[in-house]
Amino acid sequence: MTNVVERTTAMAERGDISGAHRFLDAAAVAGDVEALATLASWYLSGIHVARDLPRARSYLRRAATIGHVDCALMEIAFTANGSGGPADWSKALGLLANAAVNDPIAAEQLALIGAMHLNDEGHPRHPPTGRVLSSSANVCQFDALFTAAECAHVAGVSATLLEPSMIVDPATRQARPDPVRTSSAAVIGPARENLVVRALNQRIAVASHTAIEYGEPLTVLHYRFGQQYRSHHDALPNATNQRRWTMLVYLNEGYRGGETQFADGLTVRGRGGDAILFRNLDAQGGIDLAARHKGLPVHSGDKWVCTRWIRERPHDPWSGGL
Repeated sequence: MTNVVERTTAMAERGDISGAHRFLDAAAVAGDVEALATLASWYLSGIHVARDLPRARSYLRRAATIGHVDCALMEIAFTANGSGGPADWSKALGLLANAAVNDPIAAEQLALIGAMHLNDEGHPRHPPTGRVLSSSANVCQFDALFTAAECAHVAGVSATLLEPSMIVDPATRQARPDPVRTSSAAVIGPARENLVVRALNQRIAVASHTAIEYGEPLTVLHYRFGQQYRSHHDALPNATNQRRWTMLVYLNEGYRGGETQFADGLTVRGRGGDAILFRNLDAQGGIDLAARHKGLPVHSGDKWVCTRWIRERPHDPWSGGL
């Protein structure tokens, strides 16, 4: 931790937010890259200051210009997904190519992107096609929607973000372990939505015939021995912008148990990279009970999946609203 970060952290902990802000501003004007990164973090998170994504993006740009690797990667993500400014896939790809010259993480991402056969807007040149597994549950399977390398990338991005699945107790308003989902979970939000993840989200949008803006951030679930996702429905209670579709991608093989089972008895065990798409709402917009499903207990090995819930209308990943 640099002296700038240590000093501003100490000032903030004493409650001197304005003093810490003035100190950071002065250091940023002098070209201190950690001050720029800290200000970007403040305006992204909305901690100590009101959230301001355009301002955060400007600090990321300045820090990236000086050579801050993490800020450079975050700026690339924002340029692609439109956080704090216009979305521009071509510009983001150019920034990634520049970063890849000296950053092996960026180089790895660039190589994965190069193997995806994308058009100039980051969309797949060849739309994925699926096959119907169940008409009653409206389940469609896409074989090899993700490649093995793409599956490994998603799991790797999420690994440091995984936490036990929790819910907020409606009576106490305190977080407690989720009694339905016993896995660990990670959400790859817009700040970590690198170009590989962005392109995969776009592939999901094309496969589901929806716009990418309708999707929630990609959520990764990791199940160990005995863990499961008990019977549930993906629709949200009292939502004003409901989850119309779910795309579930199986990221690995080599485990026993863990199948996805629907209310009509349909049981799916995908290979690594396979995906299933199912509709949560009926034609009238009500909850489709046939979409109720569960992830059966894992008997051995580890199971990795990722889920993208797709809403009825555009969803703001920064608001967290229903």
